[in-house]
Amino acid sequence: MKLRACDPARDRAAVYAICLETGDAGQDATRMYRDPELLGHLYAGPYLALEPELASVLEDGAGVCGYVIGALDTTAFERRLELEWRPPLRWRYPAPSGEPASWSADQRAIQRLHDPPAPPAEALESHPSHLHINLLPRAQGRGQGRRMIGRLLDQLQERGSPGVHLGVLARNAAAVGFYRALGFVELLRRGEGANEAIYMGKGLRLPR
Repeated sequence: MKLRACDPARDRAAVYAICLETGDAGQDATRMYRDPELLGHLYAGPYLALEPELASVLEDGAGVCGYVIGALDTTAFERRLELEWRPPLRWRYPAPSGEPASWSADQRAIQRLHDPPAPPAEALESHPSHLHINLLPRAQGRGQGRRMIGRLLDQLQERGSPGVHLGVLARNAAAVGFYRALGFVELLRRGEGANEAIYMGKGLRLPR
C-alpha cells in the first residue's frame, strides 16, 4: 500500500466516500444519509481546502482506501471554518426546524454545520493540533493506521506543535484501543449514552 500526499482535486471524491463508509462509529453510514456528501462536508472537506499540506491518503490497487487529515492550530482552524468554509454550506443547507427528536440523520448533520460543537478548550493549551483518520475495512489490521498517524505526527512536530488531540465515540472500542496503543491518553469526555465522546491527546517532542 502506498501512503502519499493528498491531491485535493483528485482525491476529494474518494475521501468523501471513505468518510461516509466509516461514518457510523467506524461502520458504514451509507444507509443513514440521503445526501452522501454531508459527512464529508463536516469532517473531511475543510481539511482538504484549508490545510491540504497535512492531508495524506493510503492507496492500493483498488484505489484510495484511507486518509489522515489534521490541523496545526485548532483555534485558528475554527476561525477559518467560520469565515471561509461554513457560510456557503449554511446557505446551501438551511438549518432544520421542528422537534430535534424527529430529525433525520441528514438534519442532525446539518444542525452541526449551523451550530458546531466547540473544540475542547481544556485540551488546546497542551494539545493545540488535532487529527482525523479513517480506513476502509480492507486496509485495517495491517499496521497502516499506525504508519499514517506517524506521518502526520512527524509533520505536526516539524511545524512546532507540542501536542495533538482527537475525538472518538466511546462506543467505538476498537478505535479507543488503537489510539491508546499509539500512546494517546484520555483528556476528557463529553456527551452521554451513544453520543459520549472521548478526547484523547498525545504530546509531541519539539525539534531541537
